[in-house]
Amino acid sequence: MHEPTVVVDGRTLSLNAVIRVARFGAPVTLDEDAKLRMTRARQLVEAKARGGEAVYGLNTGFGALKNVRIPSSDLAALQVNLIRSHCVGIGPPLLEEEVRALMLLRANTMATGRSGVRVSTVQLVLDMLNAGVHPVIPCKGSVGASGDLAPLAHTALAMLGEGRSVLGGVEMDSKAALEKAGLAPLVLEAKEGLGLVNGTQAMTALGVLAVSDAEDLCFYADLTGGASVDGFRGTPVAFDPRIQAVRPHPGQETSAALLRRCLEGSKVVESHKECDSVQDPYSFRCMPQVHGASRDVIAFVRQTLEREINSGTDNPLVFAEPGEGDELLSGGNFHGQPIALGLDFLAMAVSELANISDRRVEQLIDPKLSGHPAFLVKASGLNSGFMMAQVTAASLVNENRVLCTPASVDSIPTSANQEDHVSMGMTSARKVREVIRNTRYCLAIELLCACQALDLVGLEPGRGVAAAHRALREVVPFLERDRTLHLDIEACAALMESGRLRETVEAALSA
Repeated sequence: MHEPTVVVDGRTLSLNAVIRVARFGAPVTLDEDAKLRMTRARQLVEAKARGGEAVYGLNTGFGALKNVRIPSSDLAALQVNLIRSHCVGIGPPLLEEEVRALMLLRANTMATGRSGVRVSTVQLVLDMLNAGVHPVIPCKGSVGASGDLAPLAHTALAMLGEGRSVLGGVEMDSKAALEKAGLAPLVLEAKEGLGLVNGTQAMTALGVLAVSDAEDLCFYADLTGGASVDGFRGTPVAFDPRIQAVRPHPGQETSAALLRRCLEGSKVVESHKECDSVQDPYSFRCMPQVHGASRDVIAFVRQTLEREINSGTDNPLVFAEPGEGDELLSGGNFHGQPIALGLDFLAMAVSELANISDRRVEQLIDPKLSGHPAFLVKASGLNSGFMMAQVTAASLVNENRVLCTPASVDSIPTSANQEDHVSMGMTSARKVREVIRNTRYCLAIELLCACQALDLVGLEPGRGVAAAHRALREVVPFLERDRTLHLDIEACAALMESGRLRETVEAALSA
């Protein structure tokens, strides 16, 4: 099925549209009104270029070289030199979906009409997206002000037909990739190099993908937690809506409601209604409060990113709309602090989903706590069961704690102290990406343990839990005796990441 076309207008791009372009290859097109705004802005830039007034980045050097005037005959060379000199990225390249998100966001920012680039420059970015020409962009080298200079410069370098790009899964010279796609390299004009590199689009691109994944993990945290409740023979009393109503945090209410739906109709719950245990450990009982708090943080970060992706983050910004005075104004919208703080917060929120998940795993595998065979396997002793799976979860939780050290509290001055406070937002973005991967594995380990416990209990679990159990058992069988659990963990994590597990469970809940 073909994805609907995403219209780039600089004003209404949604996070879901970014995901469709980045992950599912949705085609993109440039809005006609955006073309008019960009044309007006470009006319002002060209008028300023012909005049004698000093305008930063148009006819001056960059950063600490802001006071060096550049002759009009060298303005095009100035922009090319900017791109080449700023290609200082190192490390592994960004993933294809990250590159696609970055390119789309940069095009959308330029479509606001605040960058002063030509319409044809933005069109080339969109043509490259549609043709699948993806620049090779090293992931390290940005301090997040003046935006993500190095990653964006590597993107622009490919547009010039320099550097390396990937087309059809094959890495090649960017010039060759453009030629194979039927595209001509860009010839920069005044301010266009600066218009391609000033902004937060690398950290924001990774942030958009991370928020989408984090929202998915919240669903799985509630689902796996619900499976653990049934596997532990716990009680859903703590999820009663009356409890949530007297502390009405939105995320808490959402998590509690999903837990109730997943556990609805559980024969396990019915089997021990009259038992002496009236309260479960915190890792079960406090799921709405803990998972819900993470949901609320993720919602805050989503809101921040939704504003950012339709913002003008260039410098100087071009004001050429009627009533704006026809000016180029230098400011600091390229500074990534809102994104950096948000992504550091996001990492902490996602990490907590792994933290509490690991505690539920411990409750399930300890025979003194669960009443199940040690490590959830028959003939334990001869078999180690899920003993080492919990060790892996503990390792990932520990790594997450290290990765949750905020990058945004640090600032190392750059550019001879002209750029004396920076956000380090790209570091925040790369960290949260790893926290999400670790957390998905932790939740996969919990689901494996919870479903093993459910089989040992031998009673029908709640409706949503039962759907998850059936889906998992299609790819991972019951653990009768020790086998290589690495493969089981990978299979369960892939089932989550693909979206198939969520689709199956949601279909069962809505039936």
